Amino acid sequence: MDSNELTTLQNFDLNSFISSQSLEEPSSTAQGTKGVSFQRWYNFKEAFSPKLVSDVVNSMDTRPRHILDPFGGSGTTAVTSQFLGARPTTIEVNPFLADLIESKLTQYSISNLRHDYAHICDVVREIHVDITTIYAGAPKTLFEPGNKDRWIFDRPVIERIAQYLEAINQLNENHKRLFKVVLGATLIGLSNVHIDGKGRRYRKGWENRRKDAMHVDDAFQSQFEIVFFDICKFPHRAEWDYELLRGDSRDRIAECNMTDLCLFSPPYPNSFDYTDIYNVELWALGYFRIGEDNRNLREATLRSHVSIVREQANAPESETLLKTLKDLNAVRSELWSKHIPEMVGSYFSDMARILAGSRACLSDEGEVVAIVGDSCYANVYIDVPRILSELAPRAGLIQVEKFEVRSMRSSAQQGRKKMLGEWLLKYKPVY
Repeated sequence: MDSNELTTLQNFDLNSFISSQSLEEPSSTAQGTKGVSFQRWYNFKEAFSPKLVSDVVNSMDTRPRHILDPFGGSGTTAVTSQFLGARPTTIEVNPFLADLIESKLTQYSISNLRHDYAHICDVVREIHVDITTIYAGAPKTLFEPGNKDRWIFDRPVIERIAQYLEAINQLNENHKRLFKVVLGATLIGLSNVHIDGKGRRYRKGWENRRKDAMHVDDAFQSQFEIVFFDICKFPHRAEWDYELLRGDSRDRIAECNMTDLCLFSPPYPNSFDYTDIYNVELWALGYFRIGEDNRNLREATLRSHVSIVREQANAPESETLLKTLKDLNAVRSELWSKHIPEMVGSYFSDMARILAGSRACLSDEGEVVAIVGDSCYANVYIDVPRILSELAPRAGLIQVEKFEVRSMRSSAQQGRKKMLGEWLLKYKPVY
């Protein structure tokens, strides 16, 4: 195959990949992407679309050769970058999501994948597991009999999950990571809980919804077929190289090499604990062994929630932020958590570090593009774009563009009446 033929194939894959989202859905969200290749490997709540990444890149005066995403999530920015011919660098603190990202960025041998899948299916039923040992440090509610008559997995289900884990651990690192992601994508569907806008909840009538090992086998096979199909469908990318940094983006962004575009969507200051959403996968797949693992992960995320009380930072200098904190303190008694004012101040302290870190590795013609969301507590509006625009000059950046990409209703505590904004913000370096 000559270079012209390869370029034609790469462009075909790029157009097919990016255009597969419903055009009626906002590109800043995962809505309309459930059937999109690679997006459907795992139902990631906070993802945006490949089209958004492509649109941002195409809007730039100079096409980026390197793209950085300090909040990797499901890997949309990184994967789309490869299709666009840019080398991605991404940071992700959640170890399961980091594996999800890297599994999408890796090049595979189709025959070797098929061989290892057959191997797993051949050996899984013969593997002996002791779930009381494997999950000795897990919450009692992880599996039957649970705690106070509640459990996430029926016992036959968690035993089969453990058998798959043991079989997967016999593979090489790339395949181990991929098949772990395949297994992880089945877990919520096999469990007695579901994930909604308020976090993890037990399904209605879950006590009568028994599942067994056969359900695990069927789900694993179905999910592997989805993943395998996407790998076979898109064998060509303009760029296969990548860099994945695992850990706290506030620290690891200082290690990043020069980049032409920093594109990301951080956690919003909405007191939603994003770590908790993935607790089922983190415990069942062995990323967490003891309760302290859970706390350590929460400590390594942006201070956007009050699930744990953490050391609070001094609020950075911003006229809007200082007024907002004053207003929050005035209604502290009405807030559902007394720690919210400190959380909001610390959140913007963290974001100031991210902006400064982004600027430090930005090329002369580079851009920083962030998708952010507003919040509201006791009718005190958190104007995230305005506050960030006031913080940007201290980081050596200036906001050059702002537009709303989606409207969102406020939380149940606010009666879901006030419409909040989700915004695309663009910054350029100041010299």
